[in-house]
Amino acid sequence: MSTTIVNARIFDGHDVLDATTVVIDGPTITAVGVQPSSGTRIVDAAGATLLPGLIDAHVHTNTQSLALALRFGVTTHLEMQGTNTRPNRKHIEEDDNLADVRSSGFGVTPPGGHPSELFPEGFRPGPPAGATGRGAPEYAPVMPFSTTPEEAVAFIPKLVETGSDYIKFMVDDGSVEGHPGLPMLDQSTLNAGVAEAGRHGMLTVAHALTIDATRMSIEAGISGLAHLFMDRPHTAEIIEQIAASGAFVVPCVVLNASMMGITGAEFATDPRVSSRLDKPWLETLRSSFNHYPQGDINDVLNSVKALHDAGVDLLVGTDASVPLPFLGGLAHGASVHHELQYLVRAGLSPIEALRAATGTPARRFGLTDRGRIAEGLRADLLLVGGDPTTTINDTLNTLAVWRRGKRLAGHTA
Repeated sequence: MSTTIVNARIFDGHDVLDATTVVIDGPTITAVGVQPSSGTRIVDAAGATLLPGLIDAHVHTNTQSLALALRFGVTTHLEMQGTNTRPNRKHIEEDDNLADVRSSGFGVTPPGGHPSELFPEGFRPGPPAGATGRGAPEYAPVMPFSTTPEEAVAFIPKLVETGSDYIKFMVDDGSVEGHPGLPMLDQSTLNAGVAEAGRHGMLTVAHALTIDATRMSIEAGISGLAHLFMDRPHTAEIIEQIAASGAFVVPCVVLNASMMGITGAEFATDPRVSSRLDKPWLETLRSSFNHYPQGDINDVLNSVKALHDAGVDLLVGTDASVPLPFLGGLAHGASVHHELQYLVRAGLSPIEALRAATGTPARRFGLTDRGRIAEGLRADLLLVGGDPTTTINDTLNTLAVWRRGKRLAGHTA
């Protein structure tokens, strides 16, 4: 039986529509703006807003985190370092109690380079949770340690073959994380790796937390920046370079705040947040990473606004991670809503912030089946009370979540 959502305010991933009805049949949106037919299941959304499922464009995730994200209406995770590459996620794709996921696999970095300092000595990644047992894919991680252009070039086809959806480059000397002097990709190695990824038709992203690393990444021709620099205020020059390059930016303001010692404690007092998090996640959200207390969150917010004003595509991402406790101040799903609030605080309108969590990341990552509400697209949807297109905090008023047209249990609409 089809489902027809009626009397809704509809934000389609770009704008608010005049239409007020959406029809779901199976995993697909089959119509927008039509009168409900007989025999359809009616969901009356009067006083509520229907959105595309939210996209977190920077995470490190597992099945438990994917379940938590979906509870907050986040229907897609874009993993920026991890194991959920194509051969390892069939169990996720078929489970409508989990957010969907795409993954870079492991980022190109020198031996001992970031994020090696965050893991125990001798760490080797294992298979993603849930990808074990009969019929599970064989797990074959690629650790693309590269110190020369030739090594970086050689690793790109291996990452493609083992199922990376995009290629990540770590451009980080450890100075922001409190480990200065880490081995870091040099410009020629970065240039060669990005160019080789382009020859394979792969989107590229860079982990860059400083202006200098950002400049290196833009010079290399990166498709997008998975972080926003936090080491000093922006200059007109760096904003112009990013804008001219066409690269997108995932500011991860919530991560920068955590690095500066700003916790999510105030955000966690909202019962719409605390009621959906267990004690370990609440404790994590109320803490912070606090490795860069000399940073200034206002500089970050000003940089976000400058990038937006320059026409740079901004994407919502959090850098929420696993296992606990890894990065304080962040919680899967919840922190997407916190990031939306930060973007509005930076000067984006609520509609502009919502685009950054829906249509824009879908477009920039080539996810042509989602991120919008339109006929023929995947029925990943979030229904919230109120109007987040004018009051961004209303995104937390979750009434219903659909993943591939299947409604998640536990909400009220």
